[in-house]
Amino acid sequence: MADTKQAERRATRLAKQIKAFSEEHGGAEGQLAYIGQMGTRIVLVGEDGGWGDLVAPSHDIAQSAAEKAGLTLHDEFDGEFAAKVVTGPYEWTRMAGIQLGGPANK
Repeated sequence: MADTKQAERRATRLAKQIKAFSEEHGGAEGQLAYIGQMGTRIVLVGEDGGWGDLVAPSHDIAQSAAEKAGLTLHDEFDGEFAAKVVTGPYEWTRMAGIQLGGPANK
């Protein structure tokens, strides 16, 4: 019973964060990605191309949070959904620049 209440509180907190992201970015869509023992990552992509993520301790909590927030979920992070992400210099440096000998992030 205590575990159920704790999971419900965690889902509610995550839902509030999802809603805040959505409001800040003119709406949002998401995808749930299992990340092993750490839980499930909730990947968020805003209508303006902004993106972020949250980590839930389980897939059930992530699913519940997404439902509470009214988040549209995609099965995979590809195609039109992935194309909505807007990246800038910071992301390019972090994702590829360091590996390719680009400038280091400071």
